[in-house]
Amino acid sequence: MRFIRKIFTVGVCLIATHYASAQVKLPQLIRDSMILQRDAKINLWGWASNGEKISVKFNGKKYKTRTDDNGRWSLQLSSMKAGGPYTMEISGKNKITLHNILVGDVWLCTGQSNMVHQMILHGIRYADEIANANNPEIRQFWVPNVTNLQGPQKDLPGGSWKWANPNDIKEFSAVAYFFAKALYQKYHVPIGIINASWGGVPIESMMSEESFKDLPSILSTIEKNKDTAYVNGANRKAFAAMSSMPHPEDKGMTEKWFEPSYTPKEWHRIAIPGFWEDQGAKNLNGVVWYRREIDVPASMTNVPAKVFLGRIVDADELYINGKKVGTTGYMYPQRRYPVPGGVLKPGKNLFVVRVTNNFGKGGFVPDKPYQLIAGNDTIDLTGYWEYKAGRVNFPRRGFGSFGIAAQNQPTALYNSMIAPLVGYTIKGFVWYQGESNTGKPGDYAKRQPAMITDWRNKWKEGDIPFLFVQLPGFGDYNYLPSESQWATFREAQAKSLSVSNTAMAVAIDVGEWNDIHPDHKKEVGDRLALAAEKIAYGENIVYAGPIYKTSTIDGNKIIISFNETGSGLTTNDGEAPAEFAIAGDDKKFVWANAKIEGDKVIVWSDDVPSPKYVRYAWADEPINPNLINKEGLPAAPFRTDE
Repeated sequence: MRFIRKIFTVGVCLIATHYASAQVKLPQLIRDSMILQRDAKINLWGWASNGEKISVKFNGKKYKTRTDDNGRWSLQLSSMKAGGPYTMEISGKNKITLHNILVGDVWLCTGQSNMVHQMILHGIRYADEIANANNPEIRQFWVPNVTNLQGPQKDLPGGSWKWANPNDIKEFSAVAYFFAKALYQKYHVPIGIINASWGGVPIESMMSEESFKDLPSILSTIEKNKDTAYVNGANRKAFAAMSSMPHPEDKGMTEKWFEPSYTPKEWHRIAIPGFWEDQGAKNLNGVVWYRREIDVPASMTNVPAKVFLGRIVDADELYINGKKVGTTGYMYPQRRYPVPGGVLKPGKNLFVVRVTNNFGKGGFVPDKPYQLIAGNDTIDLTGYWEYKAGRVNFPRRGFGSFGIAAQNQPTALYNSMIAPLVGYTIKGFVWYQGESNTGKPGDYAKRQPAMITDWRNKWKEGDIPFLFVQLPGFGDYNYLPSESQWATFREAQAKSLSVSNTAMAVAIDVGEWNDIHPDHKKEVGDRLALAAEKIAYGENIVYAGPIYKTSTIDGNKIIISFNETGSGLTTNDGEAPAEFAIAGDDKKFVWANAKIEGDKVIVWSDDVPSPKYVRYAWADEPINPNLINKEGLPAAPFRTDE
């Protein structure tokens, strides 16, 4: 009976497969509401039965082709001007009708979390932008986050085109949206964004196997990862190792420290914001509970309320009067929790935060908002709370195995999120990535140009524009000249400017020392749009800030010349240029005096009578990188002592 059932099942599958193959099928990207590239041959493709005749009707023209021996068909539509909406009919043994198609400019926007970050994650700063969004000619296609270690996929598992309205814009990439909006305001043609991004991934995951042809060690990794038994075995081993570790219980949960009926004993005072390692709780990984009674006036209890808890490292749960009102599982998002009606009461309210941290410093990130907001009233939540450790993790013995995180493996996202897009006619690429590669700037200086070349080869559209963001400032301020991994990485990024038809948006002035996802996304999108106007649209504009050109030594001074000075050099605060450091042969850098003379900057220091080298904004997070051109665009960090 089981054998008969198996035969029946196989038969049904074969019939279903044959039926599906007989139908014209389109890739997920080619669908209702798509935007097609203007002024270029437009590629279309899909699948049907082998040798099946396919016809496409679009904008008054008819196109014909046949499927090949693999059941794939492709054709090119004639170049056309921006316009729409249009309807498209694709016919084989069946007919598919696509509606509301526009013709304009299409940009593939890719990278990691700063390209992912949706408008809603910056909804406080851009509240008006979200509320007033109403542009059906700006559309985004969000590529689903999937991985594939075996090889390039033919199609995506899902996805749809959405337009910029108050609801759907919340899921738009903030950087990509402001980029698109600036271009739309300039050219008034439809702008399509294809967003293929994944937070925390290295550049290698977005590169094809061919782009590693000269790197046998990476090719070896790619080949091993194609073996699902190997990958599954490594992950089982890692899981077993983690499972075998002792897991002490969290007393806070078993004793319900979040309940108003709980009587606290042996709790200690601690400040919010701040990390507990900096306040007397050394080498503590695990779960730490915070509690405080907040006096809430009656006027704040019957109106919509929300709690801002800045950023917390790593995960948290917020309880108010015993009710769980919010939780976040990792460190990066800002905590903004709506408070359900009926939770707050007049008078004393118990706020309890359960914080989980497994590595490094845990606690509340400084210089972020910590508030209870209800109606027009705000209560400050900073200050002294009480804390107690609910669970203390046992120290790890060595690092052990963490398994294979597929999204971080070479080719994993190219195969699943980029390869299915190859061939869709586009205007160019926009790239915002690098945070996950800052540890190896030397490798990145080779990887990014290799990826640019490979993607262009795959698309077969020539040297189409590649725009990228140089990482903004991030990390602790250093008040002395010092070495900087992030500065070295920015330098590695800038080396891609030697590749034809590329442009870099400098973001050194819009970073946040305590947030790897800075809030100022509009500035980045606008600067990328300026770069596009220059290299993609041929505008005669100033599109970048000052970029180091040459330097000469004149006695005890170094005279620095720049490209992209625009209508002149200046500073964004009216003060003398800051963040310049000089050194002699010993490369011991000291802060320099600096002044602007025409299109040059003169730097000197009485402590360095014979200067040889100069640096600008050479830090993870420069304190005041104030050099700009008069168009308001920031100078790129640089050094002459590489």
